[in-house]
Amino acid sequence: MAQTPTSRGREQDRARVAGGQDHEVKYEATKEGVSKDAVKKAVKSAGNSRKKVEAEIGRR
Repeated sequence: MAQTPTSRGREQDRARVAGGQDHEVKYEATKEGVSKDAVKKAVKSAGNSRKKVEAEIGRR
């Protein structure tokens, strides 16, 4: 489904936001039009599911 193999043979899950990965936080912040701090707070409160993070950001 949302998983695609990387060049190292590992699975990559695009349905999740890695709150510790600056590039993923920056991408999500730019996409949603919010600060990186807001994305990190959303990941912390809603979990790392991309849909839940986007819903949490929409509530603020």
